Amino acid sequence: MELAPIFLTLGGLFLAGLAADLLARRTRLPRVTLLLALGVIAGHSGLGLIPDGVDTLFSFLSVAALTLVAFLLGNALTRDKLRLNGRLILAVSLSIAAATILVVTAGLWLIGVPAALALLLAAIACATAPAATHDILREADAEGRFADAIRGIVAIDDAWGLVIFSLVLVTAAGLTGAGGAGLMTHAVHDILGALAIGLLIGLPGAALTGRISRGEPLQAEALGLVFLTAGLCEWLGVSYLLAGMVAGAVIANFASHHERAFHEIEHVQWPVMLLFFLMAGAVLELEQLLALGGVGLAYVALRILARLLGGWTGATLAGAPPPTRRWIGPALLPQSGVAVGMALVAAEEFPQWGPQIMTLTVGTTVLFELIGPPVTRLALSRAGAGDGAERGAKPKAQAPDRAAPEA
Repeated sequence: MELAPIFLTLGGLFLAGLAADLLARRTRLPRVTLLLALGVIAGHSGLGLIPDGVDTLFSFLSVAALTLVAFLLGNALTRDKLRLNGRLILAVSLSIAAATILVVTAGLWLIGVPAALALLLAAIACATAPAATHDILREADAEGRFADAIRGIVAIDDAWGLVIFSLVLVTAAGLTGAGGAGLMTHAVHDILGALAIGLLIGLPGAALTGRISRGEPLQAEALGLVFLTAGLCEWLGVSYLLAGMVAGAVIANFASHHERAFHEIEHVQWPVMLLFFLMAGAVLELEQLLALGGVGLAYVALRILARLLGGWTGATLAGAPPPTRRWIGPALLPQSGVAVGMALVAAEEFPQWGPQIMTLTVGTTVLFELIGPPVTRLALSRAGAGDGAERGAKPKAQAPDRAAPEA
């Protein structure tokens, strides 16, 4: 492919992303939503301004962006944060996962969807949007226990989702009379492989990084760890999200000589995330929304209900204050490409339902990516975590670090 269209497209996307960022600052709209909307306008469903072939960059950008985010989310699973918020994180994440499986499966089955298909769609509904949620937290300058709990839940949520999805694949295979032994082997390989890679990268990373520049890893060190993790996961076919979270958590907990272990990742993530969200919007097919039908609308309503019910139940069991009980579920509405990845696997294993699974998942992911971020931003505001409202416990000197990646 010629280089000129690539450079022109990337230049235009960076400037469009800058415009979206400035507009977000002045309108209080989440920049994730604005970036996705701009991508939709420029992409296949809009004006068609993205040249053919450039959208192949999306595969690289999605893996790079999500692995960067996975490392940062792993930082939310430090001993100190888990000691403070661990009960809430565990209770809410498990409660939402259980509520999603029960509510979505039962609801779809009652309107006539086969039990195995309903179970598969419920497992896909467990997936969240780590990149979008992390960016909203960062954009809103969200601090305090509510924000830390959201970071921890998002970090662990997709790990639960991966485990649940793997088990559901085996269960659905049993319900349809297909063999499940191969699927179970694949699930074990995916989960244990990701954990092994996370430890393989995280333990040496904790010991060796931050030695050249005392107390803080260099940018080359940080990117080296991230790309090694992504490359090994792609090569071995395991979850780069789970591996990145494990590596990030290991480094955050065991690198005692680090002052800010992920400072350099914070500096490089925003340009990658900007392109990721714009390209995500560009490859969305809005026609999928029109194809949802009654089952799609039921799926959307059931997933929202499960988030609200599971969030409230988990926060109540953890003894959280009323604002947290009311708003922690809505804060976790966004859904992203993780769900589409699960859908691709499910469609491959159950080809008789492949078109239904893909159409419904892609369509509802578009919807949740557009409506989820504003609801998350509202939840942060109502729970008192947005715009540094609870920053009193943190030193003000940290504020400039947030702005650096956005410059």
